[in-house]
Amino acid sequence: MSIQLPIRPRRLRKSNAIRSLVRETHLSPHDFILPLFVHDAGKDPLPIASMPGCFRLEPKDIVKECTAAYEEGIQGVALFPAIEDALKDSTATESYNPDGLLQNTIKAIKDAIPEMLVITDVAMDPYSSDGHDGYVKDGEILNDPTLEILATMAVAQAAAGADMVAPSDMMDGRIGAIRQALDSEGYGETSILSYAVKYASAFYGPFRDALDSAPRGGDKKTYQMDPANMREAYREVALDIEEGADIVMVKPGLPYLDVIARIKDSIDIPLAAYHVSGEFAMLKAAGERGWLNYDSVMLEALMSLKRAGSDLIFTYNAREAARRLQA
Repeated sequence: MSIQLPIRPRRLRKSNAIRSLVRETHLSPHDFILPLFVHDAGKDPLPIASMPGCFRLEPKDIVKECTAAYEEGIQGVALFPAIEDALKDSTATESYNPDGLLQNTIKAIKDAIPEMLVITDVAMDPYSSDGHDGYVKDGEILNDPTLEILATMAVAQAAAGADMVAPSDMMDGRIGAIRQALDSEGYGETSILSYAVKYASAFYGPFRDALDSAPRGGDKKTYQMDPANMREAYREVALDIEEGADIVMVKPGLPYLDVIARIKDSIDIPLAAYHVSGEFAMLKAAGERGWLNYDSVMLEALMSLKRAGSDLIFTYNAREAARRLQA
């Protein structure tokens, strides 16, 4: 039986050629930033149990990973250092050591692949004996004393060759402090990607395992955002843009697609999303158990982040996705 219907949406789905022609959202390896974990030279790759396929790597192996990623079309990496406990203190002094782990890794990447965009994390927690993103005194995370530390850290990263610094700490006023410090030290061309909307999420657990950076006491709810809040996100983004952010981020990604979409409609600068460690780990675990087709759900998840409004996506799936998209 045939019914006369003047409008049949399925006409535009009947073949791969037509589906490709009318596809509204497109993923490319150029959309991805690959996060990488770095540890001291001379150490073997250390598998991260809660993030299958991810490792802590020494600088020379980071360079190899970056080279392979660049050949697959990925043009940016984000570096996260795993610092020895003996180098940690309450004021994160190792973070601005010119011969420190992160700084030497930046130099190694830029020497080997000058075109690779190197993004560095600006936060105290990898270097802090307290495991917090800010300076702790008498159990309280102090905002203003933290700003000077973050600004010094950002300048050290820029001096080592970082193209973009990415404050992930959620302290008030840190974008302005960092922008002023970079400009005054001659790094006016160094960009700032702000973790402007970073929620106090339970999805960060595997990342903290990877860096051994969990708080030694308390939690991060006095500075990271309440997952229940949306209006607050507009305020955080507006402040960071006013202070000089070049790109703003929403983190995590998948549980906050509504936030990504609404922020995208309210700004005129690029928007990043972070497909975080917990999101990655869930897909990996389900794929390993045969509950989901990993490759398919991975690309679907990344597509949803792009469709919601993300201009760039930090994802541990970057190389897998790039290979799949080019297959």
